Amino acid sequence: MIGSILRQKGAQVVAVAPCDQVASITRTLAQHRIGAVLVLERDRSVAGIVSERDIVRALAGGGEATLNMTAGQLMTRVLHTVTPDTTVQEALRVMTDRRIRHLPVLDHDGKLAGMVSIGDLVKARIADAEREAEDLKAYVSTAG
Repeated sequence: MIGSILRQKGAQVVAVAPCDQVASITRTLAQHRIGAVLVLERDRSVAGIVSERDIVRALAGGGEATLNMTAGQLMTRVLHTVTPDTTVQEALRVMTDRRIRHLPVLDHDGKLAGMVSIGDLVKARIADAEREAEDLKAYVSTAG
């Protein structure tokens, strides 16, 4: 479940305000070594997301002027989200179907609970596969 991933990695989310400029956002992404930031309103509600891909596409189309754009101008407003109860498989399916690499996690009241990346989900699946392999080895060694 996504909730267990958040418990392991923590629920801290790197976020920016809608008025923050792209130049500042790129520094934030680099400083935290992440691929996306959430754009949060003053009440901490999620307004959108800005990813490295968004910035690259904007730079390709608008050049240097892109650096003066704000998060509010650049962000993707229609977000695909998951809850802590969403399975890793379902979250991977959403990412694959939508061709995205980050999913905000909202609690049952619609409040931000964290964010997961494709890397987080792949790590969880690898850990599950390794656990299953160990369980099978243990079973086979005791059954024979």
